[in-house]
Amino acid sequence: MNWRPRLVALDIDGTLTAVGSNDISPAVKAAITRATGHGAHVVLCTGRSLIGITEIAPQLPVSLAVCSNGAVWWDPALGEVTRRVTFDPGPTVETLRALLPGAVFAVEQTGVGNLSLGSFLPNDLWGVTTQVSFEELAVPTSRLVMRWLDRTPAELSFAVKDLDLPGVEWSVDHTEAWLTAVPPNVSKGTALDELCGSLGISPADALAIGDGSNDVEMLRWAGRGVAMGQAPAHVQAIADEVAPTVLEDGAAQVLNRLFPG
Repeated sequence: MNWRPRLVALDIDGTLTAVGSNDISPAVKAAITRATGHGAHVVLCTGRSLIGITEIAPQLPVSLAVCSNGAVWWDPALGEVTRRVTFDPGPTVETLRALLPGAVFAVEQTGVGNLSLGSFLPNDLWGVTTQVSFEELAVPTSRLVMRWLDRTPAELSFAVKDLDLPGVEWSVDHTEAWLTAVPPNVSKGTALDELCGSLGISPADALAIGDGSNDVEMLRWAGRGVAMGQAPAHVQAIADEVAPTVLEDGAAQVLNRLFPG
């Protein structure tokens, strides 16, 4: 393949690391470093909050980190947030509480942690977590997350299959009974499209690699969208290519082919 992307967008959990881990294999680090050596812009594009990438970003030569599914942008060179979009999570929480008894909720406090309504499982949330009332939770935020305790991802997917949540973009995780909501018209794909416009890079010259439902928009947007080998069937179906799994360093295998040593 002679095509070589000018921008590489990389999901974190399930793509660069095992889900919830901060450990990136030497092979993946080397492949990303080689891509930047060829002049590519490497962008982390994750559903994690900003506080959740503090141990990831320093390990990699990245141009930008797009966090919270596109709602928060962080520039490593400046060491600061360059964009933050928010929404009112109150109506979404009320709808989900009525539909999913036993669900717990948290809203992002960018760069700090979360305000939570109910208790999450250990290691579910990044940063400092403060328990609050519904009224205290319903403040402008870039990211709302919900876990349906003691339920499976399949049960959650079935429960929300006909759900209408106006005023937000939302997705369901395929590994946990977990739902994420962000501001309207915000996704990894819209963020990358705006970023590429500012850099003068066509989507046709972009590579995106991911494994989750929240990666679908960016995989469709990119000139070449690659799904990881363990991704759900609906994610693999929209991809241009399916890589080996994260346990096989699938992202490194793709990058090594496009950016040979």
